[in-house]
Amino acid sequence: MRVVRFQEFGGPEVLAVTRAPAPRPGPGQVAIDVAYAGVNFADIKARSEGYRVPSLPFVPGLEVSGWIRAVGDGVTGLEAGQAVAALTPGGAYAEAVVVDAATVFALPDGLDLRTAATLPTVLPTAHALLHEAGRLRVGETVLVQGAAGGVGTVVGQLARAAGAGRVYGVVSREAKAEYALRHGYDEVFVGEFADGVRAATGGRGVDLALDPVGGETFRRSLEALAPFGRLVSYGNASAAEPWRLGQPELFPGAVSVAGFSILTLAATAPDALREIAARAFRAVAEGVVHLPVTAEFPLAEAAEAHRLVETRATTGKLLLRVAG
Repeated sequence: MRVVRFQEFGGPEVLAVTRAPAPRPGPGQVAIDVAYAGVNFADIKARSEGYRVPSLPFVPGLEVSGWIRAVGDGVTGLEAGQAVAALTPGGAYAEAVVVDAATVFALPDGLDLRTAATLPTVLPTAHALLHEAGRLRVGETVLVQGAAGGVGTVVGQLARAAGAGRVYGVVSREAKAEYALRHGYDEVFVGEFADGVRAATGGRGVDLALDPVGGETFRRSLEALAPFGRLVSYGNASAAEPWRLGQPELFPGAVSVAGFSILTLAATAPDALREIAARAFRAVAEGVVHLPVTAEFPLAEAAEAHRLVETRATTGKLLLRVAG
């Protein structure tokens, strides 16, 4: 089978199409013939920095859709030929992949494989950020960094559906602001956001802020919180030093900070992930949210997909087309 992998860290050019034997599932695992693989910023960090790469060579890719080709011993509720989506710790850029059965999700009725490939990382992440980690309540205000990205596109819609009072987004350029405003946001700030948030909220600040950027953006998001506000960190795209907080930062506004990683949740609490994913997938099947595929590449052009992501001009979701 064809796989895309890298043997050293570097730019998109280190991605190479090679051949490997089709994997076989072990106990508790499922082998999937891949139809589509999602492209995520974490894939770029894996290739360029070694993020969550246990050893080289490495096949990137965290999410797939396709058909089950075989199930391992002890797997129940899944069978060969079934259409599924799956979250993987890596390995999705391939014609077949082996995944723990705990992170394989049967598709709700009416959900096609192309749409399904956009869901395993983005939808559960967005749902968990708002509800499990962020504990959003009706009428509260929300501030979302990266509002035009995959997670940002979904968060805006889910927050609106959950009864948020106002949903504010932050993007890096004007074209992205126009896109975000079509996906649940009331107001979108380009670049600098602190003054805009204070003005929009009458100086109060927001109840919930979601940050995948880290560094200075994290600090300014913390400062933008209303009394008793919550900040949820779910990434460090800036590659800044890890944040450190104590009583001086938290006590004045009685604010709190939480963290979320879907890959860590998959490893430590897969049952919780399945419950979150089921609710999130239903939201798509019922038309509550929509995540547009804004670019699609054949598997052999994975490097081009990475180059496009690195321009920081992308919106929505990027996919690799493998079969189907």
